[in-house]
Amino acid sequence: MRQARSTQRYQLRCRGDEERLTASVVELASLYGRWGYRRIGKLLRAEGWRVNDKRVARIWRQEGLKIPQKQPKLGRLWLNDGSCVRRRPERPNHVWAYDFCADRTHDGRPLRLLAIVDEFTRECLSIDVGRKLKSDDVLARLTELFVQRGLSRAHSLGQRP
Repeated sequence: MRQARSTQRYQLRCRGDEERLTASVVELASLYGRWGYRRIGKLLRAEGWRVNDKRVARIWRQEGLKIPQKQPKLGRLWLNDGSCVRRRPERPNHVWAYDFCADRTHDGRPLRLLAIVDEFTRECLSIDVGRKLKSDDVLARLTELFVQRGLSRAHSLGQRP
């Protein structure tokens, strides 16, 4: 026919049941909020629809449906025996937190950091850097900070921390 291929266009064939299927997908997705398109496709096939997962996925994308992210479970503050796992800071120097960070230098050798933070003021009390940080290093730094800053009032009164 001597016609350029760029002039030919594909004619999209729309199925007659597309609107009803889309409504069913949206209804099932709102009814079962944590389910994805594959499980919705199984429900549709159980209802008698003749659909495959690719078609359901296409409708799912067109309608902008998404599965909400799971919220992380919060850890408990107290154990069953009444002991304390974490404390909420009430004043400066009440609760400190420490954490190790790791990195590598340009030549690939490990580098470790020990950061100690006051939970109430968010002040960084200390950062120690070294190739190896051991438990003795952590205890030495905490002892040094206790000497500099003193114990919290609960510790000095002999109360339960």
